[in-house]
Amino acid sequence: MSLKHEFVTLARTPGANIRELCRRYGISPPTAYQLLERHAREGDAGLLERSRRPHNSPNRTPAALEQAVVDLREEHPAWGGRTLREVLLRSYNPVPSPGTITAILRRNGCTVGGKRPQRDWQRFEHPHPNDLWQMDFKGHFPTSAGRCHPLTVLDDHSRFALGLRACANERTETVQEELSAIFRTYGLPVRMLMDNGPPWGHDADHPRTPLTVWLMRLGIQVSHGRPYHPQTQGKDERFHRTLKAEVLQGRHFVDLPSCQAAFDWWRPVYNFERPHQALDMATPLSRYTPSPRSFPETLPPIEYGDGDLVRKVMAEGWVSFKGYAFKVGRALRGYPVALRPTEDDGIWGVWFMTHPIADVDLRGPEPQVTRCPDV
Repeated sequence: MSLKHEFVTLARTPGANIRELCRRYGISPPTAYQLLERHAREGDAGLLERSRRPHNSPNRTPAALEQAVVDLREEHPAWGGRTLREVLLRSYNPVPSPGTITAILRRNGCTVGGKRPQRDWQRFEHPHPNDLWQMDFKGHFPTSAGRCHPLTVLDDHSRFALGLRACANERTETVQEELSAIFRTYGLPVRMLMDNGPPWGHDADHPRTPLTVWLMRLGIQVSHGRPYHPQTQGKDERFHRTLKAEVLQGRHFVDLPSCQAAFDWWRPVYNFERPHQALDMATPLSRYTPSPRSFPETLPPIEYGDGDLVRKVMAEGWVSFKGYAFKVGRALRGYPVALRPTEDDGIWGVWFMTHPIADVDLRGPEPQVTRCPDV
């Protein structure tokens, strides 16, 4: 149901390529147009499986507005008065103020947090969806069968949760497999932001890893946050806090499939039901559209211009050029890089595809390598 709702919402976005969405979601165009027709005629009820769900629920009894507030809070224990009011407005009119809703919760024995201190927040977001995705692992936690490492991918502009995956580890192969599935559905972003830990960071001398080189081969710019400054990925960190409060707090999971089941239930709630205060109480899905850049199943060959001097990166990341040898990073070993003269005589720029890697100063007895900063 949630995937149908997501597909219909994205398909109705102005300029949406419905057949491309069909390919990404794995449904046929006739089925897609049937869903769109039913949704236009019947609303969300048109997305239900007709053979499995009754047209009405005789066991459900009408509830007063106060009871509706309590019921909604019991369903989402971490939601406060503002969020509850925004959701109730979809079904009731009028709806009490956030303060009145908080009072209703207190009268009915629901725990309500204290008033938070006011801060002057300075928010920044990229102007368009897919300009930047933030990616990180939330802190791992135990299950009865091992540990779960939640991989989270968030769109910076819309706060849309593109991926929430229960991983058994934090290895390159695991992340690449999960990212490939996300790319197939939502396309490729312009840039991705991540911290400096493995598998997407190593150290100052080797800032790139096989995973980030793979992203660069896909044409994705890679950025890393400042070391020991998690606020660089503030939106993803805030998403982790919400995930903990609404899904993980006070629960124990049997294994990874049970974790993923909980994630799959909650991600649609977060994306198109839960209002987001940073979005003026809109939902992330209302501000997100998939990327027009599709994921290539086969990576294109690496090509450079006729004027480029191409060298192959040797073992341990060494490059030999004009009688000098210098390092550009182990993750690039085996790949060709291009050397291009800069405006300063004797200083050469090192490029991997369209990505600047470093500047090399060959004017002294030993080459001096300056790593290019992240985009």
